[in-house]
Amino acid sequence: MEDRNRFIELVRRRAYKEGHFVLASGRESPYYVNGKMVTLHPEGLSLAARLALDLLIPEIQAVGGLTLGADPIIGAMVALSWERQRPVDGFIVRKEPKDHGTKSLIEGPLEPGTVVCIVEDTTTTGGSLMKAVRAAEDAGCRVAQVITLVDREEGGGDAVREAGYRFDAVITLAEVRDFKV
Repeated sequence: MEDRNRFIELVRRRAYKEGHFVLASGRESPYYVNGKMVTLHPEGLSLAARLALDLLIPEIQAVGGLTLGADPIIGAMVALSWERQRPVDGFIVRKEPKDHGTKSLIEGPLEPGTVVCIVEDTTTTGGSLMKAVRAAEDAGCRVAQVITLVDREEGGGDAVREAGYRFDAVITLAEVRDFKV
């Protein structure tokens, strides 16, 4: 619980902003969480990886997600999984396929049949998560879990669950907003 509380504090202090914002989903919001302000910070990324790995279900063989928000999380989870002697591979889903070489949409050691978890830093509508889910499934993988660091509780988790996937959040936006600075 100590790690989780410290993570909430870091998100509140480093990533949470109030004002008028247009989110990636196109929605307007009085709150914004810039997850990279935590996942590109040494303590923040360490906590994010530990807390996300704690949620990982046993059958997961690889973790991945949509670039750019998921990139540091994936790398840290892969490295820490080795240290915990429960290794998982990582993969990154590009926003568009490469226009050269293999023209890949996915980077990383991902084979058809791999059981995967999709991760991201902040979830609003679930659109980015579902794009990564579709890419992994198109590559022949089975998506068994989806994890977000911060669930804004604006329908994204519900949309992922309604599509038939397990959805877990490390923390919620309500917990961040309620944290006393």
